Amino acid sequence: MSRVGKMPIAIPQGVEVAIKDDQINVKGALGSLALMKNALVAINNDAGRLTFAPANDSRQANAMSGTMRQLVNNMVTGVTKGFEKKLNLVGVGYKAQAQGAKLNLTVGYSHPVVLDMPAGIKVETPTPTEVVIKGFDRQRVGQIAAEVRAVRPPEPYKGKGIRYSDEKITIKETKKK
Repeated sequence: MSRVGKMPIAIPQGVEVAIKDDQINVKGALGSLALMKNALVAINNDAGRLTFAPANDSRQANAMSGTMRQLVNNMVTGVTKGFEKKLNLVGVGYKAQAQGAKLNLTVGYSHPVVLDMPAGIKVETPTPTEVVIKGFDRQRVGQIAAEVRAVRPPEPYKGKGIRYSDEKITIKETKKK
């Protein structure tokens, strides 16, 4: 059995988990999330502890038990603490500005790039070269951060562009004659 799938999830105070026939709903202080249930995984709620087990002995059921456990764990963590991704802008004149649900980026194009943030996602700019994306759905936070980074990905010769705060860029050497 999957090592991740064997670990139970402790449900903290203030979080409601409802397991229905075809989906799992998690509701907490920051919001509510839903996930479609997989037929290969058996889920049990025993006094505030969720356990996941493969429904049969197939390899796929074993793998899905660990996957479902981690997805539900991310949902529980998201509705209690939330998730955030930090991006840095590197380049002369590169700056970002958050205006409500919009993010204005000036990243070397002839025009500013304006990105609309979906509901449930908050964007902050503590400094003009930092962007912090926050939300309770881990997948959406990561997707929005990837879309912001895709506006101007870091280039390998000078390192200019938008990068994750923990991302390391390997700088290439220019051609020599």
